[in-house]
Amino acid sequence: MKILLLGEYSNLHATLAEGLRTLGHQVLVVSDGTNIYNYRRDISLYRKSTGLFSSVGYALKLLSVLPKLRGFDIVQLINPDFISLKAKRQFAIYDYLRRHNKHVVLGAFGNDWQWVKSNLEDRFMRYGDFYTEHEDRTDVPQVKKVIDEWYHSEKGHLSRYIAKDCDAIVACLYEYYKSYEMAYPEKTTFIPLPIIPKKPISVNQRKPGDPVRFFLGIKRNIMAFKGMDLFYEVLLKLKKDYPDQCEVTIVEDLPFEEYVKKMEHQDVILDQAYSYTPAMNALEAMSRGIICVGGGEPENYEILGEQELHPIVNILPDKEHIYNTLVQLIKYPENIDTLKQQSIAYVEKHHHYVNVARQYEALYQQLMGE
Repeated sequence: MKILLLGEYSNLHATLAEGLRTLGHQVLVVSDGTNIYNYRRDISLYRKSTGLFSSVGYALKLLSVLPKLRGFDIVQLINPDFISLKAKRQFAIYDYLRRHNKHVVLGAFGNDWQWVKSNLEDRFMRYGDFYTEHEDRTDVPQVKKVIDEWYHSEKGHLSRYIAKDCDAIVACLYEYYKSYEMAYPEKTTFIPLPIIPKKPISVNQRKPGDPVRFFLGIKRNIMAFKGMDLFYEVLLKLKKDYPDQCEVTIVEDLPFEEYVKKMEHQDVILDQAYSYTPAMNALEAMSRGIICVGGGEPENYEILGEQELHPIVNILPDKEHIYNTLVQLIKYPENIDTLKQQSIAYVEKHHHYVNVARQYEALYQQLMGE
């Protein structure tokens, strides 16, 4: 098949492309590389700014690229907001893609109208980005920004338009799947995130007295939205209380390759306090034998059908609970090597990029058959 992957989040499409190419498909990745993170792509639609000269240059670049985005069996969009244009201008781009290609698949991989709506109106989870058991988070500035951006806006209209019109919707996390399943059960599919295994991986046996190495990668524009602010405060307290028993590394807004180098040789990564599930950042770390402290709720394992490997150290979005959880890792370091080995096995079993690509292939073939 000839497949176009348009847009990027956290290296998802670039990694999926590698799996699909391994299976013999012709794949083109077109994206902005998620700006400073500079993820791999075949055609770059990076936009430097919204200034006049940059905007003119971007428009000319887009006009030159559009003819190359025709004749595909499958076009998969990373999000309803799939290129760096205002929503009102993306309607025409979407219609162009629809006319000149066979099938369009929408990725439920992040914020969009359906995700915001299901959190504000249905509240189908015990906690999430928009609320917890004890707190309504809709007044948190970064949360409010997401609501304003998607809920009553042109971008929300675009999101609904594409969701209704596309041929299929693919969700990469339990949360996104349940959100879309409520609205579009007939065309929503869950497929795990793709990760390229890191081999050979050997988990070094810890020596008595070795500090536990904690790692946090901050994305400033979503720091409070994803709970990185909670992790940041907890890590500072942890380092103060256990100065000889832990090491703390905190980095901010690094390009992907540089970020990975900083992450190597860590013991524990903290990722997404309000999530039920690990996303690309956590899974990349786990594939390297790094323990994820974050979303590991029962629903995550159930949707994968996993009954034995439970390596994610689950936390609630509460500073005291996070702190106590990290203290347990410091006090019982004998558990760390086992969790590291399980993390590698978990990613290999459920997120191997070729196996994930086969699931996408099956969906695409079903669409082609229809």
